[in-house]
Amino acid sequence: MRTALLRSLTALLAVGGTTLLPVAAVAAPTPSPGATPVNRAGTSFLTATPITAGQPVRVDASIGDHLYWSFPAKAGQVHEITATVTFPKGRSGASTWTVDVFDGLRRRQACTAGAQTPTVDAKASTVLLGCTLRQVRPWAEPWSADPLPGTYVIRLSVTDLPEPDLGAPIDVDLLVGTIADRGASADDGELAAPLVPNTRAGTVLNAVPPVDPAADDEGDSLTGWLPDLGSRWVWTGIGGALAAVAGVFGFALTRRPRRR
Repeated sequence: MRTALLRSLTALLAVGGTTLLPVAAVAAPTPSPGATPVNRAGTSFLTATPITAGQPVRVDASIGDHLYWSFPAKAGQVHEITATVTFPKGRSGASTWTVDVFDGLRRRQACTAGAQTPTVDAKASTVLLGCTLRQVRPWAEPWSADPLPGTYVIRLSVTDLPEPDLGAPIDVDLLVGTIADRGASADDGELAAPLVPNTRAGTVLNAVPPVDPAADDEGDSLTGWLPDLGSRWVWTGIGGALAAVAGVFGFALTRRPRRR
């Protein structure tokens, strides 16, 4: 009787498992209906082309180019990046490609699935790359590298190839999809602001209160003729004075009394 019960439970679990598998399976990302295609890419973190989930990307590039795109991510989302590189012409040897993803602090994020660094031979006409990111958390410890809400940057590049193939034309198709969105869970915290990279290089983020020109001119009239304490002329003068004092002191110690 016990054996029959165990067999019944095993059969029930098997049936239940096969029933739940299609529900738990995650579909590959597909372009959003009516999404405007993107036909350009940036060449650095500062010039990364912004895209959104479901927006298809197709660009013409050359082997050796570093291509950058950026997309927003919210807490609870899981994103998958898929890319296809097509070689219109033949190549002289095998090549290795990579797709890297960075968060707003330029921390490289790990991929849980996908061919992140595939190698293809010279006869292959295409190479497929993919990266499934971890679920974005609403907050994390400062020392951790957990994915946080904000702007993420994708970089597609070739890491190893024969030198004669450098500069050959390629076609790149890329798509970012949100394969899961569980919302902001109760994670005992929330990020104060999304992690967004600073793309305004050279600008002052914390503005300094303006100075009254009249008060500034008055201060310059009184102390403008004085050299800066960090100026080399001040330290040169101090060094010269100390050298003179040391010379006089040394001469006094070594001077012999005159004979009468």
